[in-house]
Amino acid sequence: MAQNYHNHKRYILLYHGLTLLSILALVVGSVINLLHSTKEGLYSASLLVLVSVILLLLFVFVRQFPLKVQDRAIRAEENLRHYMLTGRPLDKQLTVQQIIALRYASDEELAALAKRAVEEALNNDEIKREIKNWRPDHHRA
Repeated sequence: MAQNYHNHKRYILLYHGLTLLSILALVVGSVINLLHSTKEGLYSASLLVLVSVILLLLFVFVRQFPLKVQDRAIRAEENLRHYMLTGRPLDKQLTVQQIIALRYASDEELAALAKRAVEEALNNDEIKREIKNWRPDHHRA
């Protein structure tokens, strides 16, 4: 299937849905358990809350850290692509989010769209909507 504005985002149901809901249920259940625990069960209930909070943090950071690395790689790739097409690096005023959106622009559209993104302060969604010839990225998780 050809990638475009409407289908370029990737959600993995088991990870983004089931895992998140399960961890949130664990956090809520463990806090309720802690609030209703007796003095004898306070230690184990506290440990359960701690474990559930750690799992929630892991859920967030296990996804966030690799995405930051991917963002840096995309910024470098798009800067090189822009340089190869125009002989100039990308404008320093472009944000990482704008550059990430620009990666979907075809070579023919990149320079003009990058210039417009700076001049008109286009956000990443606006940039993606302006792309006429979508350049798919099937490698971003």
